[in-house]
Amino acid sequence: MSPKQQIDIGKLQDEYKDQFLGIEGMSRKRDMEHDVTLVNGELVEQLRLTNLVKASTSATRRGRSRRKGVLKGDGDIDNAGIDSDSSDIKSVKERTGFDDTPFGTELSGSCENASISTRCKISSKKFHRDLPPTPVFAYGTTRAAATVPGPTIKALHGVDTYITWQNHLPSPHILPWDRTLPTAIPHTGKGIPTVVHLHGGIHEPESDGNSNSWFTDRFKDRGPTWTKKKYRYGNTQHPGNLWYHDHAMGLTRVNLLAGLVGTYVIQHPDLEIPLGLPYGDEFDRPLMIFDRTFKSDGSIYMNSTGDNPKIHPQWQPEYFGNTIIVNGKAWPKIKVQRRRYRFRILNASNARFFRFFFSNGLKFIIVASDSAYIATPVVVDKLLLAPSEMADVIIDFSSSTTNETILANDAPYPFPSGDLTDEINGKVMKFVINKEKVLDDSKIPKRLMNYPKPEISHASKSRYIALYEYTSKTGNPTHLYLNGKSYDEPATETPKIGSTEVWDVINLTGDNHPLHIHLGLFATLEQRELVDIENLKMCMKKLNNATECNVSKYVKGRRIPVPSHEKGWKNVFKMRPGCLTRILVRFALIHTNASYSFDASAEPGYVYHCHILDHEDNVMMRPLKLIS
Repeated sequence: MSPKQQIDIGKLQDEYKDQFLGIEGMSRKRDMEHDVTLVNGELVEQLRLTNLVKASTSATRRGRSRRKGVLKGDGDIDNAGIDSDSSDIKSVKERTGFDDTPFGTELSGSCENASISTRCKISSKKFHRDLPPTPVFAYGTTRAAATVPGPTIKALHGVDTYITWQNHLPSPHILPWDRTLPTAIPHTGKGIPTVVHLHGGIHEPESDGNSNSWFTDRFKDRGPTWTKKKYRYGNTQHPGNLWYHDHAMGLTRVNLLAGLVGTYVIQHPDLEIPLGLPYGDEFDRPLMIFDRTFKSDGSIYMNSTGDNPKIHPQWQPEYFGNTIIVNGKAWPKIKVQRRRYRFRILNASNARFFRFFFSNGLKFIIVASDSAYIATPVVVDKLLLAPSEMADVIIDFSSSTTNETILANDAPYPFPSGDLTDEINGKVMKFVINKEKVLDDSKIPKRLMNYPKPEISHASKSRYIALYEYTSKTGNPTHLYLNGKSYDEPATETPKIGSTEVWDVINLTGDNHPLHIHLGLFATLEQRELVDIENLKMCMKKLNNATECNVSKYVKGRRIPVPSHEKGWKNVFKMRPGCLTRILVRFALIHTNASYSFDASAEPGYVYHCHILDHEDNVMMRPLKLIS
């Protein structure tokens, strides 16, 4: 790549101290009795909603082979905006004098009918001031309001949210679409399939966003398990942080890369306000973080030459971008006061793990994880988040010994044994801290929320879940399976509604896989290294039966402590390579122990999968069928 074909990273970094990245568009709560949405400060007649909706934004990074660490040529066969010149990639290195990070708009309305009509459209987004506008797929209540990420939906506990997800995406796709994977293929051959999953939500299967429940523009074409246009989210679960994203079969990784992501918060003021945590738009903020790579025309770059092109012309094991994005801006900078702030951090990357730390030693005070508060605050120096994991943290800037600090990252990619971070991808965002302390009425309570402790004695059934990776003769991955089965094979995990189960997850691969279970929440009981793992692999690939392979004789290695802040109820956990991880899975509401208010046994059921999206699409996902 010649100097003229890429952004001068060093020059951008020289501007670091001169530019302030402000937080724009922070919305204020308004009391509205009529149906309006507030879009970038303008009232637009649109919908009725009890929930606050904020539009946030996200951004960019680069694709590379995980095995060889090289950037291959780009030769797409059926996708717009992709050419064969890999030198055209725009390497947007850290402009450490960062851009603004807008946090969005707000929507409020009547409590009797919380309803949103949200569209996914092709739009353009300026991720950085030195980048041309980027074509993206975006959620929004109107075309003008569509953003990446989409509107942040703030739901009230116990009040239904109804969302009509609409698809207005024209063909062709803006990113490579590998049709050799099990993927959603429109019957007409036209249109881009989408379907939305509310990650961490406890809701009816008809509204779960099954991968085969996809639909195309204006519902012209529909997948085999399509259910309905308007999804219902009951919001009866405990308060916490969720997010929504596309979930179309074989297209999840590219549709998310294109921009189809957004955050969703379930609030329970009666329980949360007494905690005294930082609150309000200024002091309680979402941070959606992911990576992308851009070409010189501003478009998102994704390598369209697969590691095994004779098998999968375009699929690669993981996507890693060269630009870190926070709320829609590359390497942002924000100004904060010397007081406590609350940040709801989501790793929305396809495959990148983040191990966050502050350059000046500030600590993370963790108060909640994926979708649930923990029992007591936990203080850590570093915070490891896998793709799709969330951490709800308090940062006390009054304890800072400096007037600025960098939120940094040192997680190898792929995790845990890949390339080390560098001066570029090792930086996430910058905080500029006011010199003077201010009055702060927030606090860190000694106790947060107590939910029933995970008790293995409550389990009615135990299961083995084995993680497999299959490779070509050259050692490059060809596909990944759970329990040695494809997604289309009948469900083998059939828990009873209201039950608790023990799942022993055996990771036979070299990767750390963030396992996500739809509907169910789980707690991690134990992690233990496997011994003589090569013999276990041979037996498992031959028999695909952990009992017949006597897996217990291999579970003799070192015990890996579960981090204190990850011992509570979660919907994602990092399955360490070469380990057996024991989790306790609950298929009922954790805060009341009550069963669901809907029929969880209805079609099309649920799924569980690895949340490295490139793995999920090829096809590290299995059906989960609950029974009455």
